Amino acid sequence: MVWILPVFIFLLGLCIGSFLNVVILRLETSQSLSGRSHCPHCKHILGWKDLFPVFSYLFLRGKCAYCSQKISWQYPITEISTALIFLLILNFEFGISNSMEVFNIINLAFLFYITSSLIVILVYDLKHYIIPDKILFPAIFIAFVYRLFENSVIYSLNSNFKFQISNFAHLGNYFLAIIIASGFFLAIFLVSKGQWMGFGDVKLAILLGLILGFPEILLALTLAFFFGAIIGVSMMLLKKGGLKSQIPFAPFLISGTFVALLWGNQIISWYMNFLYI
Repeated sequence: MVWILPVFIFLLGLCIGSFLNVVILRLETSQSLSGRSHCPHCKHILGWKDLFPVFSYLFLRGKCAYCSQKISWQYPITEISTALIFLLILNFEFGISNSMEVFNIINLAFLFYITSSLIVILVYDLKHYIIPDKILFPAIFIAFVYRLFENSVIYSLNSNFKFQISNFAHLGNYFLAIIIASGFFLAIFLVSKGQWMGFGDVKLAILLGLILGFPEILLALTLAFFFGAIIGVSMMLLKKGGLKSQIPFAPFLISGTFVALLWGNQIISWYMNFLYI
C-alpha cells in the first residue's frame, strides 16, 4: 500500500499543473480566474472530457475538439513537470524518516505552493520575458511568514499568546541568502542600467533566498549561470542567437533552485569532500 500516497501526489500534481496552465493563460489575457475553461483560439467552453490533464491532450492528438487548432505543448509539459516535481518533493520531505508529523505536512504544503508559483513564473518568463508580480509578491510574503513561523515558538503566558523567535541563526541564513542573491543581481542591474539583468530577477532572488537559505543559494546561482551558459553557447552554435540575443534568466534561476532544494546538501557535501581529498 506504500504506492497509494505517491500515486495520489502524482495525480494531484497533474491537476495542479492543469490549473497552473489556466493561471498562465489568464495572466496573459488579464482575465479573472473565475469562469469555466475555454479554448484559447475559438473560446469554446471545454467539456469534462477535455479537461483530464495530459490524457485529454493525447486523446485529442494535441488539437482542440471544436476548432482543430493545435494545443501548445506547454500544457502537458507543465502538467507532467508539476507532477514529477511534487513526487520528488514528497520523497525529499518523507523519504528518509517516513514520519507524517504535522510540521512535515505543513512544510510539504508550503513546498507545493512554492513549486507551483515558480513553475508559473518560469513558463511566463519564457513566453513573455516578464516575471509576474501577481505571482511573485504573494509567494515572497508567504515564504517570509513561513520562515518566521518555522523558526519561532508560540506559547501561552497568563492566558495571552506570545510569539518569540527561537532560532535566530537558522533564520539569519535565509536573510543572508536574500542579501547575497538580490544584492548581486541589483549590482548587475545598476551597473548595466538594466541591460544585462532585469529588476524582476532582483525581486525573484528575494524569494529564492527565502526558499533556500545559505549556502544553498550559492549553489543555485552557480547552477543558474552554468545552465545559462550551456543554453547560450548552444544557441550560438546552432545559429539560433548571437551575443545580443535576449534570453530570460528566471528559468535558469528556478531550475538551479529546484536542484539546490532537492539535492543541495548532497552536492555541497560532495564538493567539500572533493576539496579536502
